[in-house]
Amino acid sequence: MTDRATVSATPEPPISDPVARATSPGSGTLPNGGFATLVPELRVSDVRESLMFWCGLLGFEVAYDRPAARFAYLNRNLLQVMLCERNGYWEPDKMQRPFGRGINLQMTVERHAPILSALAAANWPLYEQPTEAWYRVGDCERGQREFLVQDPDGYLLRFIEDLGLRSPIIQSSRNA
Repeated sequence: MTDRATVSATPEPPISDPVARATSPGSGTLPNGGFATLVPELRVSDVRESLMFWCGLLGFEVAYDRPAARFAYLNRNLLQVMLCERNGYWEPDKMQRPFGRGINLQMTVERHAPILSALAAANWPLYEQPTEAWYRVGDCERGQREFLVQDPDGYLLRFIEDLGLRSPIIQSSRNA
């Protein structure tokens, strides 16, 4: 966890002008390994609360931030996500919790255990308990151990551990 996770937001209202937001002072550096080719930016109600969840419980770190804009770019190994406190900009419709309806963000991690322990210690409920799932991919199946949790704004996050590939299990059907 980074110390900036608890001090990234100021009590003043966030900057509303998009150019001023983008060029406001901040701290940090580019993410380790550079930028991912797809990085979701999540609109959040309170960036401080979100940083406590994402950094404190999920193990992300602040790569860089712009506190006056209430913006933080997070990474955890190869995973990257941006958090931006709601400001009315780039919101095509009315925002209601849970945010991100109809989407879950799948993130591959080496091990679930540290995240599950942190969530349990914080009494943070899981949306779905850890389970093993196998998904058909062409002529094989890809396995993953997965669990789901919602962040403070209701975004659905699916963490997976890769179990590898296997030949498909043939399902037999019985004719009565």
